[in-house]
Amino acid sequence: MSQPAFQTAPALPQQMKGVLLVGHGGPENLVYRTDLPVPQPRPGEVVIKVAAVGVNNTDINTRTGWYSKQNNSADDASWNGAALSLPRIQGADVCGHIVAVGNGVSPDRIGERVLIEPCLYEVNGEAVNPAWYFGSECDGGFADYTRVAARHAHAIQSSLEDAELASFPCSYSTAENMILRAQVRASDTVLVTGASGGVGSAAVQLAKARGATVIAVCGSSKHEQMLALGADRVLARDADLLAEIGHNRVEVVIDLVAGAGWPALLEVMKPRGRYAVAGAIGGAMVTLDVRTLYLKDLTLLGCTQLDSEVFPSLIDHIEQGRIKPLVALRFPLQAIHQAQEAFQQKQHVGKIVMTMEA
Repeated sequence: MSQPAFQTAPALPQQMKGVLLVGHGGPENLVYRTDLPVPQPRPGEVVIKVAAVGVNNTDINTRTGWYSKQNNSADDASWNGAALSLPRIQGADVCGHIVAVGNGVSPDRIGERVLIEPCLYEVNGEAVNPAWYFGSECDGGFADYTRVAARHAHAIQSSLEDAELASFPCSYSTAENMILRAQVRASDTVLVTGASGGVGSAAVQLAKARGATVIAVCGSSKHEQMLALGADRVLARDADLLAEIGHNRVEVVIDLVAGAGWPALLEVMKPRGRYAVAGAIGGAMVTLDVRTLYLKDLTLLGCTQLDSEVFPSLIDHIEQGRIKPLVALRFPLQAIHQAQEAFQQKQHVGKIVMTMEA
């Protein structure tokens, strides 16, 4: 007798609620539906009942075509520089429970509470390189159910709420990747730009968890919140960094802003300093004096694909209580337009999370 393709408890429904990205451009390209097919697990995969899903820059950048280097062309608008297959269910920050497993996955995993690692190295049973991004090159979590390779669904033991856990995967794994790549140590002074955002606030916490001294750069209205997170010093977004910090004073820069003020970031770094970047909310084009780079023996690190140790390290930080969630606002999934509008206003600290109806 042949084995079933997958095991599930209880039986999966046929249809689900979700949000489809149907084209590039404004929020009108996000369409809420109640009749989407529920994904079934293929060999090596699990299906997850989504409990909560976060909103992040990648969702909006993908929708608007920001990743395109051809004037927002659809030909290279995905995370890995290829055309995006539409329609697409976005959503990279997922907390939920495994409800079905494909062949090759232990049925004991059914019922596990999990966080999905957003940087995928296995899709449809095959290795992918470069990595795919959950909710970009494949469907993500803006729906009742989603599926992913079992290796990318990480069990989590925590008393935190689903919405709190959903604030972690994308932002905190990005920050942890930057911290690990930059080899942050207790003896380091770390400058974090865009510190009040999801990745920035995560980087502040993760650097402090290693004992580093942290200088946070953010909007003036958010200084008290940054100090409460553990930042040792907070500077205004428009501050003159050279005047405030001085030349050759920090070992590490964690940058999410870039933009016109970028040259000062290299000037405040000590010789042999490490610069890690994973965002450009202040502008993607910068001016580099190559003499500064080589005369100071600086290391510049572009950080996108997660190294293998990043997500397990993040899970450990969460379970040990070294970092805390920052949920700024909550919306139901059908209010995705309002959630993304609130995200783009940048008046919040931490994450905006959407919750699923029971």
